[in-house]
Amino acid sequence: MIPRFKPYLDKKELLAALRRQEGAISRFEEEFARTFEAKYAIAFPYGRSALWAFFKALGIEGAEVIMPAYTCVVVAHAIVLSGNIPRFVDITLYDYNMDLDQVEAAINEHTRAIIATHLFGYPLNVDRLGEIVRAAEDRWGHKIWVIQDCAHAFGARWQGKLVCNEGDAALFGLNISKMITSVFGGMMTTNSPELYGKLRTFRDSHFVQPGLLKRARRFLYLLAVYPAFNERIYGLVNWLEEETPLLDRMTKAYHLDGQIHFPPDYLDQIIELEAKVGLVQLRKYPEIIRRRQEHARYYDQHLRGIPGLELPPLVEGATYSHYVVRVPDRRTVMEAMRRRGVQLGELIQYSIPHMAPYRRYVEEFSIFTNSLHCSRSSINLPIQPCLSRYKLEQVIRSVVDVISLGYSRRHP
Repeated sequence: MIPRFKPYLDKKELLAALRRQEGAISRFEEEFARTFEAKYAIAFPYGRSALWAFFKALGIEGAEVIMPAYTCVVVAHAIVLSGNIPRFVDITLYDYNMDLDQVEAAINEHTRAIIATHLFGYPLNVDRLGEIVRAAEDRWGHKIWVIQDCAHAFGARWQGKLVCNEGDAALFGLNISKMITSVFGGMMTTNSPELYGKLRTFRDSHFVQPGLLKRARRFLYLLAVYPAFNERIYGLVNWLEEETPLLDRMTKAYHLDGQIHFPPDYLDQIIELEAKVGLVQLRKYPEIIRRRQEHARYYDQHLRGIPGLELPPLVEGATYSHYVVRVPDRRTVMEAMRRRGVQLGELIQYSIPHMAPYRRYVEEFSIFTNSLHCSRSSINLPIQPCLSRYKLEQVIRSVVDVISLGYSRRHP
């Protein structure tokens, strides 16, 4: 079975994990900052930990933080658990990013930050966002922090500019499903010496060094990744994940969408093994981005114009963490594709304001039509760099067969 995602790992990461490297974490931070043209980078155990630490380090509490209604729910978790209030805005159906007209309307005297998510690798219009923020700061007379959420957008560019450097800080996730991985982990970058100092001081004084047991578990996790994503046995892995509780400790414990929570180790420091894997991944970054962009263009060429299939746009500067299409009957399509040996993803399968824990943060009569629509209709095709042309064509043939068959049945 072709998995919905697959980390771009080979023996280099494993050998690096086994090799003794003094100062690997500091070198990982320095190399990460250099790769993405930032002055500073600070490593965390998770991206959500970094966002939580941002608010805590700056003493931001009881404030409204504007964020998209359609994004990874852990962003909202970090806002709430830091003592702040998420203020949701809807997305556009074009590139899944925040509707900037709604952002402008949502800013008020309580707004202290905006999370600018560049979802699925599509760059948000950071120029217009900057204009909106500057006008709002003049109007309300206080600083409004802009955090670029680049968890899906490593290297994404707007008008040639790296979006990660167009705000006060940028947030990156580094778990096994991300474009670049350090097994687990997160990173925050900034060009502000003052902000960097506050973040680093807060992290070093509040985050603890993990013990030997966690280090051993991380290494075993890395070892397990190699056979787990082998296409010859991935069907079994998928069955174990979906039909049994055997893998819950490796998946659901870190991502319970129905609860506002953090994983139990969210205050651990990143470990050297993760930094060593991350350093190898950074060297692969140009190839990873190039291949994802090539795969997106190939899908567009061969799937364009199929009735019942809404394709994403091809956008200059996008890096395509996911190739997301919309269909009328997602569950039927996913099951039919699975029977043909192709797993599809359904990230993101929820609209945050419609989730039970977040309804109390939604103003009466607020409507997030596009977010809700995408949460019910979007699926992502495999786009990992290791996909061969033969595998891409297998995915395309299966999609054409499944969509055409389903559409013809609905429209005789």
